[in-house]
Parts: sequence; C-alpha cells; structure tokens
Amino acid sequence: MAAWFTDRHFFLLAVVLYGLSMMYSVFLWRKGFREDNRVNYFLLLAAFAFHTTAMAKRGFSFQRCPVGNLYEATIFIAWTIVATYLLVGTWSRLRFLGAFASPILFGLGVFALMPPLDPLHGDKPLFINGWISLHAALILLSFGAFGLGSVAALMYLTQEHDLKFHKLRAILSLIPPIQRLERVAGGLVMSGFCLLTAGLSIYPFLVHENHGVDLRSDPVILLWSIFIWVVYFSLLVMRWRGQGGRRFAWGALGSFVFIMLTFWGVMLLSSSHHS
Repeated sequence: MAAWFTDRHFFLLAVVLYGLSMMYSVFLWRKGFREDNRVNYFLLLAAFAFHTTAMAKRGFSFQRCPVGNLYEATIFIAWTIVATYLLVGTWSRLRFLGAFASPILFGLGVFALMPPLDPLHGDKPLFINGWISLHAALILLSFGAFGLGSVAALMYLTQEHDLKFHKLRAILSLIPPIQRLERVAGGLVMSGFCLLTAGLSIYPFLVHENHGVDLRSDPVILLWSIFIWVVYFSLLVMRWRGQGGRRFAWGALGSFVFIMLTFWGVMLLSSSHHS
C-alpha cells in the first residue's frame, strides 16, 4: 500500500460506504421495510472493515488508544455504533437498525473529517497514559451504546406511528414489534449506562499528578459527564417504574441528541481534553 494512503484515507472510504448505506436506506424506507436488507448489512460490514483499519493504523502510528482529539473521539463513537449494530444485526429482524443508523454514521463521518478536528500532535499526545485512555474509551463506548439505543428508540417510534396511522404498513413491515424494540433500546441504554459508570469511576485515578492531567482544575467535562449520568439514570428508573414505551423512547432519543449537540463544544471548552 502506498505510503500516502493514511488512516484518514481508510476512514474516508468508510464514510463513502456509510453514504451508500444511507442512500440504500431510503429505498428500504420507501418500501416500508418489507424486504430483507442484507445489502445494507454488508455495506456497513465493509465500512466497518475500513473504519477499523483506520483506527488500527492510527493507534499503531501513535502507540496508544486512538482517542486523543475530537477527530479520534468522533470516529471512536461511530465505530462503537456500527460494531454494536453488526453484532445485533446478526438477528435478521434487527438488521433494519442499519437503515436508521447509517444517516447518523454518515453525519458523524463527514463531521469528523473536518480538518480543524484533527490538528497535528506534539511530542506528547493527549491521553497517552493507560488510565486516561481507559477512561476515554469507556466513556466513548457508552456514547456508542446510547447512540444505537436511540436508533432502536427511533425504530420504536416509527413502528408505533405506523400502527396508529398506517396499520397495514406496520403489519407488512419486517421491523420487530414495538415491545421487542423497547427491550432492545432499554438493553442498549443500560449497557451504555454501565460503561459510563465504569468510565467515571476511574476519575479518582486521573487526578494524580503523575498522570500529567489535573482534572480538578477543569470541572466542565466532569460536570457535563455527571449530568449525562443523572439523565440516563433517571431514564432507567422511569423504565423500571413501568413508565417505558413512548416516553422512554423519546427520552433515549432526546438524550443522545443532546450528547451530540453538546459533546464537541464541551470538549473545546475543556482545557484537559482539548488538544
């Protein structure tokens, strides 16, 4: 492979495939999800291969977990979403998650490729310490789980809408019933919450001066993360108390939208996370 073919080129190929998947998803939407979408699944599988190659090349080139700036954090979140989808999508009735996830993946990919998000690293890249890399990886993995949970919630709301206003289309659709979609969304949100809790629990190890990052003088990211934790904890408590369904689906969708709208701004405001 030519030397100029960098990790960003591999990721660009992945984004192109995410775009093709998004266009194919329009076809699935127009057909009312009455046809199996193996084509979409394999498009995302091919994109995942290029995406993983890009992250691996990035990690080996810097000898660390590739979560050192906004570009790397964004592609890590997208990678988590597609990896979880490919696992869940082995069950044919849940492959339609890809039709809802591909626009998110394409949007994240296009955003990540903006040059300002990937500045040149100095002699000491951010997040080179093991504890900090683990902390960042767990947090970003949780966001990926929340992202796919929001996709399942969107599928739930779509199916509910069809049952209410277009009953025939809902009956003919291959999308799983809303009860199963709610369980999938709940399981993904729970998984994300556990990962987020694990990531935040590492915080005491990060304040040690030997790690080179003093998060005590940078409360913005910590307060934002705790706020996200409280929001998802409230969602799970609401579901445990029998108030799931439509309300939980809107909560899961809205919470992830909030994360995506505020994540990059918070990272830019954070002196310890912005490289």
